[in-house]
Amino acid sequence: MFKKMIMFVLISCTILTFTACGNQKEKDNSTKTQGKVKVVVSFNAMRELTAAIGKDKVDILTIIPNGTEPHDFEPKAKDMETLSNAKIFVYNGFGMESWVDKVLQSVDNKNLITVEGSKGSEPIKNTDSGEIEEHGQYDPHLWLSLKGAKNEAKNIKDALVKADPSNKDYYEKNFNNFSLQLDTLYNDYNKKFQTVSSKSFVTGHAAFAYLCRDFGLKQNSVENVFAEGEPSAKKLKELTDYCKTNNIKTIFVEDMVSTKVSDALAKEVGAKVEKIHTIESKEDNKDYLKCMTENLDLIYNSLK
Repeated sequence: MFKKMIMFVLISCTILTFTACGNQKEKDNSTKTQGKVKVVVSFNAMRELTAAIGKDKVDILTIIPNGTEPHDFEPKAKDMETLSNAKIFVYNGFGMESWVDKVLQSVDNKNLITVEGSKGSEPIKNTDSGEIEEHGQYDPHLWLSLKGAKNEAKNIKDALVKADPSNKDYYEKNFNNFSLQLDTLYNDYNKKFQTVSSKSFVTGHAAFAYLCRDFGLKQNSVENVFAEGEPSAKKLKELTDYCKTNNIKTIFVEDMVSTKVSDALAKEVGAKVEKIHTIESKEDNKDYLKCMTENLDLIYNSLK
């Protein structure tokens, strides 16, 4: 009997200890986010831009999980609940998040500040009728342009100032610093790209049209703008000829896209395969500027 009492006391103490630890952990997490602006973003690229401006003044939640293709995502009930408790919602636009309008109509949050990151930027129109019918008329990959990212960051900054005017100077300073870094990176590589005679590169999917517009480059790709479908035999033959004609030495591949065709193409034309960032998911724990610096360096070196 005595042993049973001792065992009961020990178990009770253990339960109380774990409960206290759990409550303390919740309390600590609550303290960390207390006073911060709660921002919900659609996917990782919007998270990176928001973090660059909001830094430690924002608590960011991402709707589309890392490793999930944003083009194919469908929101769930828990995502509605997340938006119902948010102060700001940031999404890219240009058709990237086809579900946005329907979701915003359903969310019970009259004070939610919505930010369409691409607002004010000039879109690149899709030319494929099938893509237009299924996904809309625009290429959505604006964030892969330094100029596009600068405009998206400004729209995010304006929303943060509106939501948290007491920290206006903080957000303005962060935006100015980020903007300067983007401008410096653009100017550095604009000079470099002007020194190369070849302007063409090949990627796994056609995500880099806005970057090409920035620097006067040209992309060709294994898959279309929305990373769908393997190329036909005719398309693959055209790609092979294109690589040989343009002396393509590198085939770039991205996360979340099958590399099977890219690997075969590279082998056929004697090129190497290298990873390039689309920033749709968190990659190797690198921020936006790190990813874009690596992208530009890779593309430039492939054209030299």
